[in-house]
Amino acid sequence: MNTQEWNPDSLLQLSGQYWATCTLHAAVKLDVFTAIGDKPLYSDEIAQKRNINTEGATRLLNALAAMNLLEKADDKFSNTPAAKAFLSKDSPQYIGHIITHHHHLATSWSQLDQAVKTGTPVRASMSHTPPEWRESFLMGMFNMAMNLAPVLADNIDLSGMHSLLNLGGGPGTYAIHFCQKNPGLNATVYDLPATRPFAEKTIEKFGFTDRIDFMEGNYLEEGIEGTYDVAWLSHILHGEGQKECQRIILKTVAALKPGGRIIIHDFILNNTMDGPLFPALFSLNMLLGTSDGQSYSENQITDMLAGAGVKEIHRLDFLGPNDSGIITGMI
Repeated sequence: MNTQEWNPDSLLQLSGQYWATCTLHAAVKLDVFTAIGDKPLYSDEIAQKRNINTEGATRLLNALAAMNLLEKADDKFSNTPAAKAFLSKDSPQYIGHIITHHHHLATSWSQLDQAVKTGTPVRASMSHTPPEWRESFLMGMFNMAMNLAPVLADNIDLSGMHSLLNLGGGPGTYAIHFCQKNPGLNATVYDLPATRPFAEKTIEKFGFTDRIDFMEGNYLEEGIEGTYDVAWLSHILHGEGQKECQRIILKTVAALKPGGRIIIHDFILNNTMDGPLFPALFSLNMLLGTSDGQSYSENQITDMLAGAGVKEIHRLDFLGPNDSGIITGMI
């Protein structure tokens, strides 16, 4: 139950919260955390490194210090441990790409009233956005998956399975980690042609070119070649309406061998559709950018699976970032 007690102060704090968000976005876009690195620097030194105005940089850096993302001592600024770990490009844990993706969404969010009024999207689909937008989205998804995939590979038992379909798998991050965990498993990443270079580069980097291949196609318009022991569908249903989701699941089930398993990972709403908070907000994000996409409840996903003949449907005891969950079943 939501126990938030609203008053003028808390409402105004929420209303202006985007100021702090924009401050973070600006700092990531200007790459100030990488510029600072390991050595405390004066604001003019940071401004010179990034070729930006010193007064503007000083105000930005002071705000970041007020947000506890930077530390300030003797007029020099240094990274906090969190900033160094997650906001510097020199760190393998860098999440700046997904933050930049959020920045690209901000304009459409400022038009939410229009999208609600008309029931139609106000921004282009990701395939029709500028290359730098698509890059930040793909790299952001890669960064997020790199943090989560090892955990999931340790907790999802794929022993005895030999072939995995990673539907809409992007760079193949999940396929890579499932194969790492299960030496007898091979995988196919099925995604749009534009994704192939990034996927093949990533698969090669991890040394799995002999066990993971890439299949070009549009799973909305085309069939799925081959048969598989298990299918992994991560964060693809929310981009489509219920009829399209049902078609995707039917196609996936048709590509599974007898006794095969389908696993769906997504932001899952409760069955009254009014929480948790992030899936509810994410459903609005889908309204802004898609014609029919939305967050789905556990019952809705379960019904789609049952409608495709899936049996033994259950939700795993797993809660991921932003209330992502996993529902699985057998055929």
